[in-house]
Amino acid sequence: MYKILKKTQFSEKVFEFRVEAPQMAKKAHAGQFLMVRANEQGERVPFTLAGWNAEEGWIEFIFMVIGKTTEMLSRYNEGDELQDVTGPLGNPTELEGDRVVVLGGGVGLAIAYPVARTFCEQGKKVSVIMGARTKDLLILTDQFKALPLEGLYITTDDGSEGEKGVVTAPLERLCQEGAVDAAFCVGPVPMMKFSALTAEKYNLPIVASLNPIMVDGTGMCGCCRVEVGGKTKFACVDGPDFDATQVDWNDLRARQGSYRTEEGQAMEAYKEESCACHR
Repeated sequence: MYKILKKTQFSEKVFEFRVEAPQMAKKAHAGQFLMVRANEQGERVPFTLAGWNAEEGWIEFIFMVIGKTTEMLSRYNEGDELQDVTGPLGNPTELEGDRVVVLGGGVGLAIAYPVARTFCEQGKKVSVIMGARTKDLLILTDQFKALPLEGLYITTDDGSEGEKGVVTAPLERLCQEGAVDAAFCVGPVPMMKFSALTAEKYNLPIVASLNPIMVDGTGMCGCCRVEVGGKTKFACVDGPDFDATQVDWNDLRARQGSYRTEEGQAMEAYKEESCACHR
């Protein structure tokens, strides 16, 4: 069992857990992920490592409530225990070049932050582009501001924070200025797709952290297969990072929606069960 040491709520639906896991904390790297199971009957769900401390023996992950399991997790509190936490899994994030830009959208900012922090620790010149639909969905802003960045650019769809628009606008400006050597992006599929198209226009190498449906996280189930450069890859063992210009984004988006009906039904059943328990 894995004890929740700290629970942080960033917004109505976005939470962070700090979990006691000393062995994982010793081996964690930016870009890797965990498989989490809330209880004995729960499904296995992947979450990217958002933070860790080897000396204190904890790891952190951030999640947004979008289905049954994340709804269930949101009701856990400090002192509660998770059934299983497995990791770190996947390959650490790496980028060539001394000047890099990290793009994060929505909850993808939870992945972008440790990546940006690691690049800063490596002595790279790092720019960060943060994006969200609205100000309330931006997370880790203070943590990004505390990093020794070359530049921090914030965009929101509605203009409630930073510049109104999407992350590709500041990315294109950096490309036009020749200010970066490589890019890393993570977030919703459309955001990563258009970031890749923008970077490709300027011959800028760009890596994307992919988040397909995943079951076991060890390459055995095949659920996380993605098409990259016309070849089938498994995100859990071959990734989660891939050349963003080679990803079949339409296939990835379709796969992500494969069980949307079942996910909705599970969520409704869980809510009904919860209501019945409180009557």
